Amino acid sequence: MARLARTAGLTDVQQEILSTVRDFVDKEIIPVATELEHRDEYPQKIVDGLKELGLFGLMIDEEYGGLGESLLTYALCVEEIARGWMSVSGIINTHFIVAYMLKKHGTQEQKEYFLPKMALGETRGAFSMSEPGLGSDVSAITSKAVRDGDDYVLNGQKMWLTNGGSSTLVAVLVRSDEGHSPDEAAAEPHKSMTTFLVEKEPGFGEVRPGLTIPGKIEKMGYKGVDTTELIMDGLRVPADRVLGGVTGRGFYQMMDGVEVGRVNVAARGCGVARRAFELGIDYAQQRHTFGKPIAQHQAIQFKLAEMATKVEAAHAMMVNAARKKDSGERNDLEAGMAKYLASEYCKEAVDAEGVLHDLLAV
Repeated sequence: MARLARTAGLTDVQQEILSTVRDFVDKEIIPVATELEHRDEYPQKIVDGLKELGLFGLMIDEEYGGLGESLLTYALCVEEIARGWMSVSGIINTHFIVAYMLKKHGTQEQKEYFLPKMALGETRGAFSMSEPGLGSDVSAITSKAVRDGDDYVLNGQKMWLTNGGSSTLVAVLVRSDEGHSPDEAAAEPHKSMTTFLVEKEPGFGEVRPGLTIPGKIEKMGYKGVDTTELIMDGLRVPADRVLGGVTGRGFYQMMDGVEVGRVNVAARGCGVARRAFELGIDYAQQRHTFGKPIAQHQAIQFKLAEMATKVEAAHAMMVNAARKKDSGERNDLEAGMAKYLASEYCKEAVDAEGVLHDLLAV
């Protein structure tokens, strides 16, 4: 098992970071994850621990107070965190999508203002693209921004904001038809979208004039992390809070950020699958039938070998997608494939671990 899901070519710094995160997960997350999940309780103590470790600044450049690490390092850390409790990885994912978008597309003033506070975890990021009834058709969004002097006025309803309540900075994608005729906007809707950097107070209700976070959306799983709506009704945002300072670039900026997010989702699947395999191995060594541990029965060995193969394959695809993004290339294809495969194999590994318990408990 020590050979499983290992990553070749890591630096000493990367190995030290991963070792620190792994110890934190074993000591601070795994012992309390089940209780917090059942209570749907926000893991404030765990979040504070991540701040102390510097995890909120992991991918932020050193000049802004971060660690300046790669997407690969971040993805491997997410894999370790999800191994303990997947919800915690959700808390940092949208934060890093926003930090990445600022790093890649923000103006110098925006970087200098936001990134140092994001590196410390004082400013927490959320990512807002979806809308009710929209699905994956991002070009069909209806939320809109209209120029009014030195401000823009935003109206519309957004959906599925991870960290919508606890965040203090939201990257919001809306339609802004400046410089486009109605016919042009209809023909190429992705060219008339803009990302706004919206600052707000944490919590629920009206968190700033014109901006309401109604409350947490109840979910069957993925507890602890808050998922919310966002309602804009005459929300005024200064023009200098357009990401990159230029309207019409929002779709490209968001899609760039989504590539980071998809690697994160793949890493989550890898982490959960690895934990399921670890628990399966432990149980197979402890449970005895016919005078020996069930791990010595060939049928169980087949099941464990299948789980291990899927853990290894998903990890390899996730690492490949992260390294391609780090190289400066597009990784939309690789990230999408890694997200799909890791999610599927995660489900299958968890199901297989459950089967080991259910079939052999009788």
